Amino acid sequence: MLRIFYSAAAATLSYLIHPDPALVGSNALTENLPTPGSLHYALLGIWERFDTLWYLRIADRGYDMPAAVVFHPLYPALIRALMPVTGGITASLLVSTIAAAFLFAGMIRLARLEFSAEERLRPVILLAVWPTSFIFFAGYTDSLAAALVVWCIVFARSKRWIPASGLACAAGLTRSMGVLLVVPLAAMAWRERRSNTWPVLLAPSGSLGYWAWLHFTGRPTIVDAYRQFWNTQVAAPWTTLWHAVSQLFRRPDTLLAFSLVVLALFAWAGTVARRSIEDRVFTAAVVTHILLRLCTPPLLGVERYLLPAYPAFLTMAAALQKMRGNRFAFLCCGLLALNLAWMYAFLNWSLVL
Repeated sequence: MLRIFYSAAAATLSYLIHPDPALVGSNALTENLPTPGSLHYALLGIWERFDTLWYLRIADRGYDMPAAVVFHPLYPALIRALMPVTGGITASLLVSTIAAAFLFAGMIRLARLEFSAEERLRPVILLAVWPTSFIFFAGYTDSLAAALVVWCIVFARSKRWIPASGLACAAGLTRSMGVLLVVPLAAMAWRERRSNTWPVLLAPSGSLGYWAWLHFTGRPTIVDAYRQFWNTQVAAPWTTLWHAVSQLFRRPDTLLAFSLVVLALFAWAGTVARRSIEDRVFTAAVVTHILLRLCTPPLLGVERYLLPAYPAFLTMAAALQKMRGNRFAFLCCGLLALNLAWMYAFLNWSLVL
């Protein structure tokens, strides 16, 4: 239903938005974009934006450009596997949609441990309407990465260490934040203190393997590529925070203010609130990972990068348990409106995610 909803919304917007050619031209790999106005563009071409273009190129040509190394290989590999049957953009949307279904199913599994049968859908609903969650249905890695994170935790909590570590490995091949799963897995393995938790040692092998491949093939490291091609460098978390706050005071910016509020909310919901040790350390690791990126504009895409922090959605759903009926529905409608506003700006090439 969400796939149909977002596809219908994007198809409608495809006839209404008229992106500034300067905005489109300022992005890479836009020389062969589909022409607006056709049904194919309305259903599929409208989603060919920003990072999606990079994933499609990697799926088609491999890592033929140094700047591409910041995009991890699992998602384009899945696209490449489906391309002979479906075509590139269709394959990317299909992978994202299937991954989103697994993500929501995994969130329900986690919610069963904390919520009654009547309320276990609340964390899933919050995740589905959260601003920037439309990206789960775009040609991005977010739904795949988040699904791997959630199911890794599901398997680990049931003490199935081999599939949990395998999913952590796959997450590391999907996004740089995937390597962070070694933190909650190590915390849970330490709590068990049994020899059967040894597969946790393999959890970071996906990221380590990709980094080793980059080294042995003579390609730049991810850190070097970010610095050279993406105007992003590694900095201490407090440096990034200070840069964002000082920028906000020098030049008030609604989006930056919202990003800081959301970052603080997730930090509280995932680390300060009463949660298990694995939930706390994972959320702290995600927030720290985001703050290690010093870019311009500051905190770019933070709302999207926080989506895999599943503990925050569980905490927020628990905090809203007293909000019944129409009030919770009204809150969700407000979040969905913000989500659709983000989607409009994304499709209009006016907001990079």
